Amino acid sequence: MIIDTVTLYHVRMPLRNPFETSFGRIDTRDCLLIEIQSEGLTGYGECVADRDPGYSYETAQTAWHILSDFILPGLIGSAVADPADLQLRMAGVRGHQMAKAGLEMAVWDLLGKRQGLSLQKLLGGVQPRVDVGVSVGLQETPEALLQVVEGYLDQGYRRIKIKIKPGRDVNDTRIVRQHYPELRLQVDANSAYRLETASSLLPLDDLNLLLIEQPLAEDDLWDHSQLQRQFKTPLCLDESILSARHARQAIEMGACRIINIKTGRVGGLREALLIHNLCQSLNIPVWCGGMLETGVGRAANLAVASLPGFTLPGDISATERYYQQDITEERFDLNEDSTIDVPQAPGLGVQIEPQALKRFTLRSEKFSTRAA
Repeated sequence: MIIDTVTLYHVRMPLRNPFETSFGRIDTRDCLLIEIQSEGLTGYGECVADRDPGYSYETAQTAWHILSDFILPGLIGSAVADPADLQLRMAGVRGHQMAKAGLEMAVWDLLGKRQGLSLQKLLGGVQPRVDVGVSVGLQETPEALLQVVEGYLDQGYRRIKIKIKPGRDVNDTRIVRQHYPELRLQVDANSAYRLETASSLLPLDDLNLLLIEQPLAEDDLWDHSQLQRQFKTPLCLDESILSARHARQAIEMGACRIINIKTGRVGGLREALLIHNLCQSLNIPVWCGGMLETGVGRAANLAVASLPGFTLPGDISATERYYQQDITEERFDLNEDSTIDVPQAPGLGVQIEPQALKRFTLRSEKFSTRAA
């Protein structure tokens, strides 16, 4: 496929409710929407890098810089065979996985539209709907947390993940568990602990959790392997897994027993598929993490989470969990069984709502051979 033009949109969308983790609190969410025009078709991708470098060193601004100054100049006007070919062309840029993943998603969307196949079919997904849960940010008090959890359970979510940090960990979790003894419950620390301080989390082992996510540093595997030996509860790695190679190393050293796959974090859907295949071959459960995506990224998450190795509920909540208005015409709704339907139309299976995109766009720029 010939890449005729690429347009970048820096989007900022208001969240329905503020979202707080161990590294900060936000009430808006930034991302880049990437639009590719190719031989009469249009493909869309979402770069999930946010405004601030809390979760990752990447931001919407750095992604714009990497794409516009280093990746796009070599692509405009050239032929890209498929996502694997695109990744080879981007290999000269070290890191910046989220920027690469957003562009790769748009190529997958184009590929599906050219072939008349949904992204799910292209990836090999099998489930028409996927099991999902909801991620609950830090609240002002344990009582407020309990009230928020109750609200999501009333909406139909059957798996809850709560954010934790030092001083807001065991007690918060214990209160939720006491009120909901059978709830599928997990916690996420977002790298808030050190090996020397993580012993404070040992009481979590008695609360029948699905998993404890990323307690230690975002670039660590070894200390996680030491900590996992102290817990019967599975540790799950998120920020530490940037590729299939990292996943293999983590599994081999016993750093975790579960892996969270985020396509943006690992550089795209192709790498996510490789991690899925590796983990499935080793009987390591995987699940799909979320980055507060728009309908574009949410559609991609649903497709990848429909792969057979995704055996735990993903953080792919309904549209209304995050946004009053999305930039896609499609809204994703929660089914009664705590699932969301996987899009079946060609490509990502979503259409952009032009007025919404215009409303939330901070800046945009089109890149083409004529611009050069």
